[in-house]
Amino acid sequence: MLRFRRLLWMPLLAVIFIVLPASQGFSQNEDMTIGDEPGRVPDESVQLPPQFQRQMVLYRTTEPPGTIIVHTSERFLYLVQGNGRAMRYGVRVGREGFQWQGLLKITRKAEWPDWTPPPEMIQRQPYLPRFMAGGPGNPMGARAMYLGATVYRIHGTNQPDTIGKAVSSGCFGMVNADIIDLYERVPVGTKVVVKQRPSL
Repeated sequence: MLRFRRLLWMPLLAVIFIVLPASQGFSQNEDMTIGDEPGRVPDESVQLPPQFQRQMVLYRTTEPPGTIIVHTSERFLYLVQGNGRAMRYGVRVGREGFQWQGLLKITRKAEWPDWTPPPEMIQRQPYLPRFMAGGPGNPMGARAMYLGATVYRIHGTNQPDTIGKAVSSGCFGMVNADIIDLYERVPVGTKVVVKQRPSL
């Protein structure tokens, strides 16, 4: 009888050991400790680390002036100026599983844009509002530039402390002062190149 009871427990123990690591792995991939915070008004006095502050830098590229180049691995967005220089901004990028690369154009620009989370985001984060009007507490921030026909955007943020981190669902976030600066510099139709690996 004792041996029979042991045999009954063995499958249960196996299930426990299988389920625990799987659950831990899921929580690591879907870490919501840094998620969208609708309604949070950003502290605009927050100082970014020096490397993520807006600055003119030396930058070699074959892309023409006016092109935006995003290096997701470096957490930088470059606006090509020509003569081997670019304006560099710190950005937040997509978390693991939400990073991408490609070539698109800015198809629309908006000031203090409204926010309508796509169904995929609602499914992952059901606590999010279905719609939020533009304003200081909106996760889209002060400006947004829409990329092609995708759900991806370059936009502001109400979480300046996330710059330099991989926390988004694929969009590129900037502090409001930087997105306003970039917004004024580039028109609709601007070429946007997204790269995952640093240039050699």
